[in-house]
Amino acid sequence: MDRAGTERRLTDGEVDAAGLLAKRVAENVAQAAEVRGDVLEHLIVAVLAEGHALIEDLPGVGKTTLARALARSLDLEFARIQCTADLLPADVVGTNVFNQRESRFEFRPGPIFANVVLVDEINRASPKTQSGLLECMQERRVTVDVHTHELARPFLVLATQNPIEYEGTYPLPEAQVDRFMVRLSLGYPDAAGEAHMLAAHESGDRVAQLEPVAAAADLLAVQDAVARVRASEPLRRYIVSLLSHTREDPRVELGASPRAGLLLLRAAKAHALLRGRAHAIPDDVQLMGEAVLAHRIVLAPDAYETTGERIVADAVAATPAL
Repeated sequence: MDRAGTERRLTDGEVDAAGLLAKRVAENVAQAAEVRGDVLEHLIVAVLAEGHALIEDLPGVGKTTLARALARSLDLEFARIQCTADLLPADVVGTNVFNQRESRFEFRPGPIFANVVLVDEINRASPKTQSGLLECMQERRVTVDVHTHELARPFLVLATQNPIEYEGTYPLPEAQVDRFMVRLSLGYPDAAGEAHMLAAHESGDRVAQLEPVAAAADLLAVQDAVARVRASEPLRRYIVSLLSHTREDPRVELGASPRAGLLLLRAAKAHALLRGRAHAIPDDVQLMGEAVLAHRIVLAPDAYETTGERIVADAVAATPAL
């Protein structure tokens, strides 16, 4: 049975509150970060659906500013992890330190215990450190010396990587990539947007001047509402058919995983809520399909003239909505 069928249905007030929160956050973030509307919406969808985001773009286009503005808009604790080859898992999750005064070990949490964690240039971290993030992102807890520590709620990882500079980097394994709900690209702003950005930041750090427009409790309430958005059996079959098309495409070596389907359903439900609906429809799946599925597609060796985005677009076009 659908989870929504076992819980109380969403009220009109809850639907309206979700849309209002998303609108306030988007407008607030836009005051400090120059970002396209569709990219910002996809990021907010990921936040509401309790997913993580991978931002793959060139240096200097505002990735850090976007992460800081999002955290400040929601009045959440922000932490930044600058990845280097010598970064250790303990530098991320924390470690036990001996307290001489009390003659016992005590846990000193690492930056991963913030609400919004920017993992900058994640592909510069070693595979050992990258794997240390897996439990954090998937289980939302860390284990240090057999003791488990719960992470903060809400919890969001925003990881960045440079798509053109590969010297001294470690490619993200598929298991790590699959943990990110969406992959986004900011791109360069247009001429008018860039001129506006120069004027806005001329007097100082715009993020520091932002005022929160929501609180952690507001976000948690909307995340709970997303989980109760209705998804019909035909919609779930539609998502499965879409995934099957990506796996059967001859240009693909590895198609979208079952986890991809789960994340796509959650993203579609969050998108529906932002559109003022308490039920998801195929349009929600299609509009979130590229951001959720494209980075999970591994192309066949001879498919050098296509992309993951093209594969997803073709799958959407070939899959009839039930």
